[in-house]
Amino acid sequence: MWQITDDDVESIAIGAGILGTGGGGNPYLGQLRLRTMLKQGYSASIMSLDDLPDDALVTEVGGMGAPTVGVEKLPQGEEERWAIEALENYTGKTIDAIICAEIGGGNSIAPLVASALTGKPAIDADAMGRAFPEMQMSTHFINGVPCTPAAMVDEKGNQIIFSHMVDAFALERMSRHLCITMGCRSMLALPVMTGEQAKRTAVPRTLSLAKRVGDAVRKARAEKQPTAEAVLSVTGGHRIFTGKLIDVQRRTIGGFARGELFAEGFDLDNKFKLRIAFQNENLVAWRLDTQGNAEVLACVPDLICVLDSESGEPITTEQLRYGLRVTVVAIPCSDMLRTPQALAVVGPAAFGYPEVAFIPLPKTPGQGLE
Repeated sequence: MWQITDDDVESIAIGAGILGTGGGGNPYLGQLRLRTMLKQGYSASIMSLDDLPDDALVTEVGGMGAPTVGVEKLPQGEEERWAIEALENYTGKTIDAIICAEIGGGNSIAPLVASALTGKPAIDADAMGRAFPEMQMSTHFINGVPCTPAAMVDEKGNQIIFSHMVDAFALERMSRHLCITMGCRSMLALPVMTGEQAKRTAVPRTLSLAKRVGDAVRKARAEKQPTAEAVLSVTGGHRIFTGKLIDVQRRTIGGFARGELFAEGFDLDNKFKLRIAFQNENLVAWRLDTQGNAEVLACVPDLICVLDSESGEPITTEQLRYGLRVTVVAIPCSDMLRTPQALAVVGPAAFGYPEVAFIPLPKTPGQGLE
């Protein structure tokens, strides 16, 4: 069992913000919240997925909503506990451990906040190995774990139980409409699964990976070394662009932050532009040459991460703005997202880009996502 320290929180927030590919909720706000709780005497713990008993009961905890709303509409502070208690009250069973819905941004912090509020351990794993905008895009549900029962709460204390849905696509549609009614921000706990199911379907060791990424960025800053290279050394990723943001088109539609960014490279001898489409998270990155030809550099489910070129801080989609100097890196996704059944749910066609073929980024053994 690993007890979270104030120092750990900063590293996890940086690393998860990078692995979140632009989404998952604002990591800075999540970091502030958990660090404040630790100062108030709360404690949060993380356990290895391998140590989870097969008969333990586990639930995901994570937020739903548009990131553009999440930076303005702050939580009440008890939502994670309310969601877990609502699920326990409905099932009559006690949840033993908590797992990340996604290792992205603020949603990587939510299970740690839940651990602090309930005394239950968080598990060093998640259901995406990155962040995705929709609920069915979970390795649990892709691999046969039922998505219900599920509990959903808002900051006012309203609680909704989904006793049964035919599949995770239906749960996504229903819960998204309710989330919009709740003001585009809600917290969920779902489903109730066994330790055996979690071990079989989760992406392992992602909280510790986020910590290693954050540690590497902080070390590079202290030593005045390139932060992007530090990220790549831990993740096995690839640098695909360095330049300046010249346009951002973003709107909040249907509970998502949707849009695209354009950036211009600094290399005057090989001048080109970069276009990235996003739906909460970055989806597809194209290289645009001076003749207007487009070449796909990376796409979902591989990770496209926008970093501040100097500090290495992750730039989430709600923070994008004209003039930012950015480095864009692409990180190979978990092997669990590269199966045919996973690509049907999280590949480019699932986001409305059937013309984009997923060509997996090469992986470095022993680095990055498993």
